[in-house]
Amino acid sequence: MNSKLAADMFVLSLPVVEKIARPIVVYVFLIVGLRLAGKRELAQLNTFDLVVLLTISNTVQNAIIGEDNSVTGGVIGAMTLLTVNYVVVRFLYTHERLEQLVEGDADLLIDGGVVKTDRLQAELITRAELETAAHKQGFGSIGEIDRAVLEPGGGISFTAKKPGPDIERHKEILARLDELSTQIAALRAAH
Repeated sequence: MNSKLAADMFVLSLPVVEKIARPIVVYVFLIVGLRLAGKRELAQLNTFDLVVLLTISNTVQNAIIGEDNSVTGGVIGAMTLLTVNYVVVRFLYTHERLEQLVEGDADLLIDGGVVKTDRLQAELITRAELETAAHKQGFGSIGEIDRAVLEPGGGISFTAKKPGPDIERHKEILARLDELSTQIAALRAAH
């Protein structure tokens, strides 16, 4: 391997301490920034949200690597991010109050089958985006949902409405009619 190629690939153009400090600063900034931006960004409810996240990753890339494009620098930056994330997650796991402060609270979007438009507005989620999220989880419409919660991590969890007593009674009657039809058919076949 020629020495210039080896130097370009493995020799750092920045001090190791700077290569470690840069990803930590960007990590902290992104945690705070995404927390302030709200759960909507993490939910990626539409194309704009996805574009923002992709653009952010591209924007902070140079802040993380600086002018160093070496493999060694990239490995140091990646290892720093993975290590910092591991330490933060482990720390927050044992400190629930701090985790709640960092992560935020869940937000109730539908309660008792009623869409809470004030909560949708606060989270900047349109009714159409809520319906799309419900469709992705197998619901035909918002009318089938009893409860929807925007989780701190950005996911939306849905709980289906339980069938009312009239629907259950109707199903029971239909099942009994089917059973009677089967018995009548068996009696006719026997004669």
